[in-house]
Amino acid sequence: MTIQWYPGHMAKAKRQILEKIKLVDLVIEIVDARIPLSSRNPMVNEISHQKRRLVLLNKSDLADPAVTKKWISYFEEEGASVLAINAHRSSDIKKVIQQSQSLMKDKHEALRAKGIINPRAIRALIVGIPNVGKSTFINQLAGKKIAKTGNTPGVTKAQSWIKSGKDFELLDTPGILWPKFEDEEVGYRLAVTGAIKDTILPLQDIAAYALRYLSEHYPDRMQERYKLTTISDDMAVLFDEIGKKRGFIVSGGYVDWDRVAEIVLQELRNGKLGPLSLETPYSNAD
Repeated sequence: MTIQWYPGHMAKAKRQILEKIKLVDLVIEIVDARIPLSSRNPMVNEISHQKRRLVLLNKSDLADPAVTKKWISYFEEEGASVLAINAHRSSDIKKVIQQSQSLMKDKHEALRAKGIINPRAIRALIVGIPNVGKSTFINQLAGKKIAKTGNTPGVTKAQSWIKSGKDFELLDTPGILWPKFEDEEVGYRLAVTGAIKDTILPLQDIAAYALRYLSEHYPDRMQERYKLTTISDDMAVLFDEIGKKRGFIVSGGYVDWDRVAEIVLQELRNGKLGPLSLETPYSNAD
């Protein structure tokens, strides 16, 4: 499976970012805490050009805390500055501000040594693939609704500078995905969390991938949520059992597998199965 999804505005965004990267002090990269590697854009290394970088593991409230700790260690070992956040929490936004100021401390001290008492605001470039929470983060940081938000990828379509008090000037960009994902696992992880539009892959296939992962890594939660006595290895049987428990029966007594797929993905994405992570450091996404 090779997934192709690279709208024209994303290619244009990359060109614009490369033109403006010299204007920023800091690159804030937002990833999904449930799939940190799969939701990283390989182009960010090229785009950053050795700029200071802060990696934000967003939606950490939906991720498995034990796995998130491993991811923090993973990125720190790479030499990155990293924070696990929930962009809806003002306390987490304050942590981002403090960490950003800390990253720029040496530069500001050098400016003060040259007689510049009040250095200008930190200029930060916000990057991330669709649906990782960029717009929510920007709105929280700015203290008002500036960027559009949504649960579907591709909401932000143009670049814009956004002022955030005296601390930040933010350059928002459209969510950028790489042209294709050769790794099938990466594609499915992105699809399960909603980074890829649900029309790109068959919904039943996405749900089946999610159920297989849950049965291996979070079987107790899966059994509790769907009231299963056992977890069948046969995906058809598993779909039928979940569908019958939820009453998704159509004429002829058959289970509506499409509804099963929809509810499984909806509940996983909304945290109804509890906080969970879909990849761990050094899994085959890297």
